Amino acid sequence: MSILIDTHVFLWGAGVGKRLTKGALELLDDAETPIFLSVASAWEIAIKWSKGRLELPEHPAQVVRNAISTSGISQLALTLQDAFEVADLPFHHKDPFDRLLIAQARSNGLRLMTADPILEKYDVDLIALWLDEDDE
Repeated sequence: MSILIDTHVFLWGAGVGKRLTKGALELLDDAETPIFLSVASAWEIAIKWSKGRLELPEHPAQVVRNAISTSGISQLALTLQDAFEVADLPFHHKDPFDRLLIAQARSNGLRLMTADPILEKYDVDLIALWLDEDDE
């Protein structure tokens, strides 16, 4: 199944911040598994960087473009259906970017790879990075 990676997973995979587990890296490196980065994540990265809340080695556009071009990650555009899907989500989580990623995963039939345990409360197929590999 195809995977939508959340913003932190993307940044960690790009070498910014925390490192990913061996199992997560193997999933992301599997040529048979399509991996997607939402435009919402690029937007979140740009906002956090412009507010000084995210340190990057270069401008966000370069970081994102370089990571996408070297990793084979595909861009996932936002659609009206994705936006409308947010309306049906309970408010377990207030972060608008995470809520949009949940909506996109649901409306596009994608597994969401995340390190945020609160997302477990949603009806979405997760790859939970806080669990031991045996627990997934």
